Amino acid sequence: MEILDLRHFSSVDLRPLLDDEARVWASLLSWDYSGSAEMILRYVDAKILPGYAAIERGKIFGYTFFVYEGSKGVVGDLFVANGGRLPNPREVELKLLTHVIETLQQSPGIHRVEAQLLAHETGSVSRPFLDQGFHRHPRLFMVLELGKIAAITPAAHPDIEIRRWTEADYQPAAAVITAAYRGHVDAQINDQYHTLSGSLRFLNNIVRFPGCGVFDAESSFVALDRKAKSLVGLILCSRVRSDVGHVTQVCILPEYRSRGIGESLLAATEDSLRKRKFSLLSLTVTEANARAVALYRRLNFEIKRIFDAFVWEG
Repeated sequence: MEILDLRHFSSVDLRPLLDDEARVWASLLSWDYSGSAEMILRYVDAKILPGYAAIERGKIFGYTFFVYEGSKGVVGDLFVANGGRLPNPREVELKLLTHVIETLQQSPGIHRVEAQLLAHETGSVSRPFLDQGFHRHPRLFMVLELGKIAAITPAAHPDIEIRRWTEADYQPAAAVITAAYRGHVDAQINDQYHTLSGSLRFLNNIVRFPGCGVFDAESSFVALDRKAKSLVGLILCSRVRSDVGHVTQVCILPEYRSRGIGESLLAATEDSLRKRKFSLLSLTVTEANARAVALYRRLNFEIKRIFDAFVWEG
């Protein structure tokens, strides 16, 4: 087995492995990974995607990639095929991650590294991260089966209007995200929440790029204070399969919490998906965010899997 630079290869070399990965994402998470796979393959052909490939007898059976965002590095993905006479998949995963972590930590100007590996069970690939001084934050992948559970009943809010997302909401939504995550555990995991410009980048990635599904404006909503005429909360949803929605963001300004506004936003998203015959709604939440976890449990979301987010500050 060899570990080689991903940029030595083309989409033809990598496509069979990504087809395998797409089947795993469909099985574990009910996600259609094909859009993300095609984007990865385009970057591979353009020779602009840094990463590593595990090779056995001339065939790629594992890969990982990462991206640079200013002074931050982000581990984008990790996948190793499991089958045949290949080397132990877990050992290969750990070897690939070790290469990536060493590369990022030794890259000039990189002071922070983040990773969230949704398709890997908590603890399964933590060793290389923890050995290199990363902090681990367990996160929950939760699902709501829309066909089996009664609809969420939203609370009445005479002073709050819930309406659909529009392009004009970008700037005020970024301000809400920045304020909502100040001092929050999720701001330790994603440093984009620290600044207005970072929150705008975060929104842009969700709304305009298919990395986390295709943005679904019909099931994305904002909460407005009728008197102040200002945005106080939002929920964003993407389609990760033709009949599966995934909440990519939900947040409320601190001074508007405990009024049931988050519940009303979730109810609006759920209602939109039900009307279009969606079968499932999923979301991710940090385990330490006990308040949010309790809300989702009360609304009949079930924990499907637990995965890890890792952060290193240099």
